[in-house]
Amino acid sequence: MFLSGLRCVSVCPPLGMESHRIENDQLLTSSVYQHRYGSHRARLNIQASGDEDDMNGGAWCANPEEKINWIELDARTLTEFTGVITQGRDDPIDDYVSSYYVAFSNDSREWTVLHDGYAEWLFFGNSDKNTPVLSQFMEPVVARYIRILPQTWNGTMCMRMEVLGCPVPDHLSQYQSQNEVMHRDDLDYTHHNYLDMEKLMKSISDECPNISRFYSLGKSFKGLEIYAMEISDNPGMHETGEPEFRYTAGYHGNEALGRELLLMLMQYLCKEYKDGNPRVRHLVDETRIHLVPSVNPDGHMKAFEKGSELGSWTLGHWTEDGHDIFQNFPDLNNILWDAEDKGMVPKLISNHHVPIPEGVLSSNGSVAVETLALMSWMESHPFVLGANLQGGERLVTYPFDMRRLTKESEEEGYGEGEPEEEIRMIEDQSLFRWLAISYASTHHTMTQTHQGGCHTDDPTGGMGIVNRAKWKPIPGSMNDFSYLHTNCFELSIFLGCDKFPHQSELIREWEHNREALLTFMAQVHRGIKGVVRDKEGNPISNATVSVEGINHDIRTGESGDYWRLLNPGEYRVTARAEGYSPFTRLCVVGFDPGATYCSFDLNKSNWDRIKQIMALHGNRPIRLLSSGNRGSGHRYTYSRNQIPNSKFSNQFPNSNGGDMSKARLRQLRIMRIRRLRQQRLLARNTTTPPPTTTTTITTTVPPTTESTTPWYGSWPLGEIFEENTTSPEETELTDSLDYNYNYTTDDY
Repeated sequence: MFLSGLRCVSVCPPLGMESHRIENDQLLTSSVYQHRYGSHRARLNIQASGDEDDMNGGAWCANPEEKINWIELDARTLTEFTGVITQGRDDPIDDYVSSYYVAFSNDSREWTVLHDGYAEWLFFGNSDKNTPVLSQFMEPVVARYIRILPQTWNGTMCMRMEVLGCPVPDHLSQYQSQNEVMHRDDLDYTHHNYLDMEKLMKSISDECPNISRFYSLGKSFKGLEIYAMEISDNPGMHETGEPEFRYTAGYHGNEALGRELLLMLMQYLCKEYKDGNPRVRHLVDETRIHLVPSVNPDGHMKAFEKGSELGSWTLGHWTEDGHDIFQNFPDLNNILWDAEDKGMVPKLISNHHVPIPEGVLSSNGSVAVETLALMSWMESHPFVLGANLQGGERLVTYPFDMRRLTKESEEEGYGEGEPEEEIRMIEDQSLFRWLAISYASTHHTMTQTHQGGCHTDDPTGGMGIVNRAKWKPIPGSMNDFSYLHTNCFELSIFLGCDKFPHQSELIREWEHNREALLTFMAQVHRGIKGVVRDKEGNPISNATVSVEGINHDIRTGESGDYWRLLNPGEYRVTARAEGYSPFTRLCVVGFDPGATYCSFDLNKSNWDRIKQIMALHGNRPIRLLSSGNRGSGHRYTYSRNQIPNSKFSNQFPNSNGGDMSKARLRQLRIMRIRRLRQQRLLARNTTTPPPTTTTTITTTVPPTTESTTPWYGSWPLGEIFEENTTSPEETELTDSLDYNYNYTTDDY
């Protein structure tokens, strides 16, 4: 008798095959096809590795020579079983179980196959390898052990599964739980569809209007709003000296846990702030927090319709038009690395705020509308630190996310995977490792890796953190884009093996992540901060702040303020801005909470004036004269018409020739008459012999402009006049160009 999808009175949640709450030693099988297809690979949605020699196959597969096949689960306590979910093998080959029996036992020796009193129930299984299929029992069955006995299959006998069940209450444990003090926040621990999410966020904004702002980043491909919540003591405005932080989630629509955690975090911050929690009050008053729970609302709608257990690994992963938002950002890594290999960084090409290449953001469909909304949002806020919440693993990754060998390894001809190879590492690697550890170490289970990773062996070495480029490299990630194009340091937090956990798991996941979420936010106040101003106290925006020894700079915001995340230590920090002389100071970062205040007051430099003079020389190199040429006896006089942007329109001849205007000829005659008149006066004065330097003094630059003449050899200006023949207009102009060229090489 075939029975499938029978309706039961109550449906229990999953026991934890996919989430790994069921441990490997609770599983037992009749046989194994190969070592990589053992019982530990029978978990729902487990993913195979590409290495055929490891232990990470895509399902449990039985030995084809065996006639009787089964897989057994020990719940370790009496359990009320209500159903089974089955799935085929994660492999290019279509292997899946199409029908099976279910048996139960209390001692693992005597088994009873589920039946209706007349015949054993045969359940329909899968018709493809990816789609999970739920089979519910007519009535709950109480037992400790459950067995799945495959009867028919396609290809090789392989399967993945999840078991639904509720532990039977024990009087002793019930008494203990009644006397145990359990902390539980008064939050909404349910999954929310799009409309429910919108309603909840609006209610939070209404409940805490003084510290919250409900707004949108833009719209998805299907026109749904990408909602965000700002939590701050002055919502809607950037306060000078206050850093901005962001959490984002839901890049992949079927990764629902991050979405729900951010909704719970909004509720928690609102309630605790109102209740006077000092930790939360300090965090909200000193930080501008932005929370975006669902970056891909279109994908989440697809996954939500199927439910937490029945959506496949990829259902809702991409946007409606097929983009993976997280790795849909412009590739700036190769632009920077190519420039570094040519020795152009940072002298010719900046090591930060790498520009987006032309044409990348064109309307050819290569960049999703959700990605464009995120990029605009990232550029319009001076974010300092952020994290994106994802699923399918339990670890924290830090950039670079893209993988490329160093120039030396490329020249040596090392291939990918060779032990001698070296990949390019991020400049702030030690800082990123600390940021990642601050989350992983305060998460309740992230560093408990004795069971291995979700799909393979633990890639973190027991630390709970890993460099993405060494683990699963991807190009065009949000993390790399954020680091190379903005001031924000971004990393990825993978919250657990189950992307879309059952609603009953949400309270447990909140308890596991709450402290980690708060601790990571507090890291935005690590390092140095300050304001870059001029001597008049005016803020200087887009000034560059550099740290000696770290080849990655940041820029000041519109208010001249900046934040530079750093680990404890002493740093030589330099502030630079166009038109100002750079200034360097020592900044000390301690171990105490809070950033070190390190501001800069910059002096105006002569560089703008020098560039104006160089423009007159055709922007060609200027020959510096030696000190022996200072008294050359010549003085260069410029008319206003030879200065760029002059208000006079009459053009006079240059060194290339040309007809003089009548006004110029008249001016030259007047100047020649004045010169002859002065020479006659000097000839009459024969009683007092002139000093030996008289001739030089009368023919050289006066003290107020002497410093200008040694800088230039010959200028293509057409006419050269002695000082005493200068017209009043030219004297006025010369005074206006009386520049002080005292400078140091640091000015450049």
